[in-house]
Amino acid sequence: MAGKKGLKKRVWSDDEKRTICAQTLTSGVSVAQVARRYSMNANLIFKWLKDPRFAPIESRVSTVDAVDESIFLPVEIAAPPLESAERAHGAEDPPCCAISAERVDITLSDGRRILVEGPTALSSVVGLIHGLTA
Repeated sequence: MAGKKGLKKRVWSDDEKRTICAQTLTSGVSVAQVARRYSMNANLIFKWLKDPRFAPIESRVSTVDAVDESIFLPVEIAAPPLESAERAHGAEDPPCCAISAERVDITLSDGRRILVEGPTALSSVVGLIHGLTA
């Protein structure tokens, strides 16, 4: 890759890289603004920010915490009110209000798994689950 004529490739020390990366943490300052300040390409700063040697400690801590905070929450399905149950067993929903899916994958609390593939009305799947759990 040919550079501009007469310009030497700049070599940044590790301390300079850390200082430049730390400036990106200031609120209201973008990486592009910091790059223009030093007459450099923003992609180079993004590359340095990915490197743990140069990334500011604050940014490393926040990304680690964000990963650790991911958890699965339990979901409980309660029985529908009596009116809804009568409507589900009686008249069908109008076509405009019917909900369907191409694939339904459900794991019950006791570990049993229900997998339904193909176009299926979700009201049918709910009825199936009620029949299995009764």
